[in-house]
Amino acid sequence: MTDTSKVIGAYDVPADQFNLDPLTDLNAKQLQVYLSDATEILYGGAAGAGKSFMLRYMAIISCLTIAGLQVYLFRRLSGDLTKNHMDGAKCLPEMLGPLVMAGQVTINYSNGEIRFHNGSKIHLCHCQYEKDRFKYQGAEIHVLLIDELTHFTEGIYTFLRTRVRLGSLSIPEEYRHIFPRIICGSNPGGIGHNFVKAKFIDPAPERATWKVPATDGGMLRQYIPARLEDNSHMMAVDPDYADRIRGEKDPAMVDALLNGNWDIVSGGAIDDVWDKKTHVITPFKIPSSWYIDRTFDWGSAKPYATLWFAQSNGEEVILEDGTTKSFTPGTLFVIKELYGCMPGQPNTGTKELAVEVADKIKEIDEQIATKKPHGLHPDMPYRRIRVRPGAADSSIWNDENGMSIERDMRKRGVKWIKANKKPGSRIQGLELIRARLKASLQGKEEPGLYIFNHCVHLVRTLPVLPRSEYNSDDVDTNSEDHLYDGLRYRCLARKGGCTIQEI
Repeated sequence: MTDTSKVIGAYDVPADQFNLDPLTDLNAKQLQVYLSDATEILYGGAAGAGKSFMLRYMAIISCLTIAGLQVYLFRRLSGDLTKNHMDGAKCLPEMLGPLVMAGQVTINYSNGEIRFHNGSKIHLCHCQYEKDRFKYQGAEIHVLLIDELTHFTEGIYTFLRTRVRLGSLSIPEEYRHIFPRIICGSNPGGIGHNFVKAKFIDPAPERATWKVPATDGGMLRQYIPARLEDNSHMMAVDPDYADRIRGEKDPAMVDALLNGNWDIVSGGAIDDVWDKKTHVITPFKIPSSWYIDRTFDWGSAKPYATLWFAQSNGEEVILEDGTTKSFTPGTLFVIKELYGCMPGQPNTGTKELAVEVADKIKEIDEQIATKKPHGLHPDMPYRRIRVRPGAADSSIWNDENGMSIERDMRKRGVKWIKANKKPGSRIQGLELIRARLKASLQGKEEPGLYIFNHCVHLVRTLPVLPRSEYNSDDVDTNSEDHLYDGLRYRCLARKGGCTIQEI
């Protein structure tokens, strides 16, 4: 751990006017943030861990230490910004009270600006809508602090990160390695849950620091988890707070708020009908009589998504443990995925050409077709499994100068049929997916839905899809919904496990 003499804190305010001592002011987990050499930090997880206080503390001590520093503190909503940081115990005005009285700090409540005697400033900001991010296009942010990062979209976050730069600011040599920097606090859940988990939680162990590629910002990233019990002050003044969390009706939300569990899903489009232990299964050999097809959702700047499905006709299968089981006819299994996503960058496409994607799809078709299925006697002649063309986003048929994505793929031997995109199909598709997941969860004699565990991106993105803030019967189309769309196309095309006609 870094020596405290080498981190921010040697500020030039007389001790009789103001004194910050991180060794006594901060709990052990907050101190880890203070001492960290990382430049892009996520702190928190559980509720009551002192995330907001930590951000205020880092804002103040950074401004006192370095003259001319520009700190931007964000909440998604302006009302939350005021309630969390300008009102109540240990709010910014209270923490800065001695310096305000001494004339070292001025607080302008009307424009949300806190000015320090040395020229440093804390800018109190919000970014409610996607378009609001452009208000900060000309900003030079030396320290970006985001409270409740999962309330923000990935687009807002990555744009604000482009504004994080030093410009002409001179940083003392002993602090140069940690500036510019980003520090965020958050609980699991919310519209940004998926991208935050993918960027901060999944790639490395807790508290480890790692250099992210230039294509993802190039900063030194770290996740420092914290729970309620780490905040001794909160436990002392409000010892019953944990019980109020346990009183939440949603068990997943209790797990998230109490334990900081990022694997939970809550408040999403399917969270109440999803159970990973039920829906994600070990692959088994597909019977030769089952129907196999695939779906496709096109993307270039955003990921493209291909899913392969096997549909049960009631024939028994041999599971991993050697037992046999039959599934209700019409039950769907997602047996393979191809996701055009940049590694470590959720919701960012690979910008591959349609012919390149088609070649990859054709290769997987061939792998499935030549894999000996379950149900064949050793002496019986082998019959190739037929992978049939399934539903694809109708946009691939869009014609430009006599060319289309569908035509390019068809020339490579990869064919599709148009997905159902009639009015109301999005809402109907979500309901069909939910019905299948619920059937699997409750063991109903109705067609269910299961996912082979090597379909890692579908397993990652499907459970955390948020509902649209404009239509609660649909998912948020700004989320990472590309594999979901492929699943939706399949459920809409084959309702209720009806007999499938040959294509």
